[in-house]
Amino acid sequence: MPQTPLSSGRAGGTSSLFSCWLLGLLLLSHVAGFSQSPATKPAPKPAAKAAATVRGRTSVQYAKGFTLNYVGNYKVLTILSAFEQKTTATRYLLVPRGSTRPAGFAGVQVIETPIRTLVGLSSMHVALAGFLGADDLLVGLGSFKYVTAPRVRQRIAAGKVLEVGQGKELNNEQLIAQHPDLVMTTGWPGEGLPRFQTLAAAGVPVMINSEWVETTPLGRAEWMKVMAALLNKEDLVNQKFNQVAQEYNRLVALTKKVSKRPTVVVGMPFKDVWHVPDTDSYLTQFLRDAAATYPWEKAKAPSGSLALSFEAVAPVALRADYWLQTGSAKAKAEIVGQDARYAAFGPFKNNRVYNNNRRTNAEGSNDYWESGAVRPDLVLADMIKILHPELLPTWQLRYYQQLK
Repeated sequence: MPQTPLSSGRAGGTSSLFSCWLLGLLLLSHVAGFSQSPATKPAPKPAAKAAATVRGRTSVQYAKGFTLNYVGNYKVLTILSAFEQKTTATRYLLVPRGSTRPAGFAGVQVIETPIRTLVGLSSMHVALAGFLGADDLLVGLGSFKYVTAPRVRQRIAAGKVLEVGQGKELNNEQLIAQHPDLVMTTGWPGEGLPRFQTLAAAGVPVMINSEWVETTPLGRAEWMKVMAALLNKEDLVNQKFNQVAQEYNRLVALTKKVSKRPTVVVGMPFKDVWHVPDTDSYLTQFLRDAAATYPWEKAKAPSGSLALSFEAVAPVALRADYWLQTGSAKAKAEIVGQDARYAAFGPFKNNRVYNNNRRTNAEGSNDYWESGAVRPDLVLADMIKILHPELLPTWQLRYYQQLK
């Protein structure tokens, strides 16, 4: 079992679009906070000075979609948009609450930190807040349907969180009346800050995240550092993210010793099109790190996923060892109920069908897309347990379940 110092739960109640890549987008029930034991002796002065120079700062190691720079007492967060032919960058100026706006940043969105109230339009944003123990900051959500975090669902039941809509259904009037410190939304092609000019004119800051475009699990999870910068919790995120990354990399090292890499097919057709992740998908990276043989590992698609026919996937599925992520199915009977031809697939006949919907609540929300997005170490442990059970003999599946 992975020796993770984090609880296998959600940070105070942490967080799809198809897919994996679309991809969230995710996922864990209460990741416990970390504490440091007090030193028995005062730290030497030189060591104390060294610590002071890095305290309150973080750096980006895996994510490609944002940068974070510290200048004086403020921060410059740059989020990249790769949806158009030419990548564009949007800057946000994070300044201490009540401070004067620095000169030289005309037209840059200012966000006062630490934020006290947040509207998150994606389940990933719920996960980011929860991982840092900030669930109570959430006062609005795009939809209640995709939330699994117990603490957030309690707040919803108590009427402390509003459902504000998404896309064209976004309720600007409600948001302006509520006036949160920040509205966090998800980047899409053709949707930039001008789309939210009504909120901007009313003084409601909007931040557009594109975490789901990241091509690696650790890259996606590292967006928790954006949330940490907004909350002034860099010290906490350094400690917690580093532990997740270390555990993830430890698990990857385990798979280097395997002699056989089983063949895996993923997904199911939707409206006669079978979307499978391409070489740059974060799910493909999961499969690489779990020592799987994935037939489309090197295929490239502009959208991040390949649109294939049943006939293109079936020859692979007939001989595959495992079948993962079979839509909403909770039993094999549901799969053949959609198409009897699935019964001929190798994994179906050999009872090696696993779906990532083990942690689905009564409302139909799947925690894989929430807390799983910020705990890729636990997702990878599940995959390794499925494909190479001898490597993790005591691990209990968290997000995946075997379909009977």
